[in-house]
Amino acid sequence: MDIKDSIVLVTGGNRGIGEAFVRAFLAAGATKVYVGARDPASAAHLVAEAPDRVTALRLDVSDAETISAAAAQCPDVTILVNNAGAFTMQTLMGAQDMSAARQEMEVNYFGPLAMSRAFAPILARAPRSAIVNVLSAGGLVAVPSMGGYSPSKFAARAMTTCLRAELAPQNTHVLALNVGSVDTRMASHVEGFKEAPATIAQAGLKALKREADEVDTDFMAIDVRAHLARDPKGLELAMRRALTSDRVSTGR
Repeated sequence: MDIKDSIVLVTGGNRGIGEAFVRAFLAAGATKVYVGARDPASAAHLVAEAPDRVTALRLDVSDAETISAAAAQCPDVTILVNNAGAFTMQTLMGAQDMSAARQEMEVNYFGPLAMSRAFAPILARAPRSAIVNVLSAGGLVAVPSMGGYSPSKFAARAMTTCLRAELAPQNTHVLALNVGSVDTRMASHVEGFKEAPATIAQAGLKALKREADEVDTDFMAIDVRAHLARDPKGLELAMRRALTSDRVSTGR
């Protein structure tokens, strides 16, 4: 997969991992990068850095109208990065209702699926194209403290495999990136070591170049997979203890 001269769309590209992907693609020689954000003004700093190569557009992956508008505005995309995500910090049973879990599933599963369906015909025009789904170590092992986030990432991971099979005939590769703890606003409540967003973006570009199917991008994701293979029940119990500890520390 050649990244140089590619045309990229990054959802949730205005900050965090998405912002790091925008800069990484520009540094790798992408011709153009579309930055999808619910508020395009929040990506103004990226446009200012490379006004001839970066375009910000209004995009909410849970809104079908903005997805259709983005597909009409970006008819030349060769790489789609489904990065936008939602984490409500509500447990499945502790939340007042199911709205938080529904939002996480809508953004983290149905959003990437809707984007992939909308852009597949566009990607098919290129000799080689790709979809990159930014997933989570919470899609490798169930994390009770993450509530609906972890199940939504499990669903997105399975969807990624299905899309890879469906889109292979049109030479669109589909890559899953399993991300651990990263220093972003979404993980601001997490204590301990967190990877820099740039590290995740660089791991993603390397995986994309060699057309890997699935990559664990950082130490935490790699460790989670290893622990799961070594002692799945032990990991489940550790996640259970973490949930109890979190409830005690937050008073829930």
